[in-house]
Amino acid sequence: MVKLCDVNQAAREKLPPTFTDKSGIGVHYIDAFIKPMNKSLEDGTRVACKRKGLKITFTVGTKKGEGLMRRLDVSKDPIVMLQAALQEAAKAAGVELQVTESEILLTP
Repeated sequence: MVKLCDVNQAAREKLPPTFTDKSGIGVHYIDAFIKPMNKSLEDGTRVACKRKGLKITFTVGTKKGEGLMRRLDVSKDPIVMLQAALQEAAKAAGVELQVTESEILLTP
């Protein structure tokens, strides 16, 4: 396991109902959560995570995977939805992603 980044603790402040969000999926929280994941690893491998609409795209080097924010199938909670979408995207990219309370770990 390689440490990808620390979890952005300030992202929780952007969760509804404390932060106005008309999307229904917590896009402001999602964007704040995934922003630190865009970086290069120590070996030079580029890691990128992007959101476009309901789709999360996770790229590690040349491997790419996508996950969807599924409100009806997974949960109405943005935290649970994002974790499921990140796991789906990581699995599609052929990597393993582990999110703890304080950091995000990656197994290539």
